[in-house]
Amino acid sequence: MIHLADILSPARSRVNVQGGSKKRVLELIAQLFAEDQPSLDSNQLFNSLIAREKLGSTGFGNGIAIPHCRLSGCDQPLGAILHLESPVDFDAIDGAPVDLLFVLLVPDAATDEHLVLLRQIASLFDNEPLRERLRQASDNQALYEAVIAGNA
Repeated sequence: MIHLADILSPARSRVNVQGGSKKRVLELIAQLFAEDQPSLDSNQLFNSLIAREKLGSTGFGNGIAIPHCRLSGCDQPLGAILHLESPVDFDAIDGAPVDLLFVLLVPDAATDEHLVLLRQIASLFDNEPLRERLRQASDNQALYEAVIAGNA
């Protein structure tokens, strides 16, 4: 079983992210991964995230979205957590705007591993006290630590 500590890093944990729109948030996510993982192409990642959203929104409800995609050039699962400064419309299933996002990238060939990670992340974010701790995190490190502690 993969633990979130294995796929998440403080460098990919961000608070007070200024999104503005769903598209802009996905662009920021692609840039964040490309900065941290230079082997990843930000345009390819952005296009993959957009293509996944066209299949159906990754807005989970309760202000949470879990954007995810398979990506060629990605050789292991990678995650990021973002707390937006202001919620954005993400076409979530409950209609609520999104302010917390957990992003999951998996290798092109991933199958069961991808689904197991998605279930693990969805289960984690179904925890209201954890969501509040994430929303109260004052800096990137605190956000990272709250996710890791919530997954312990």
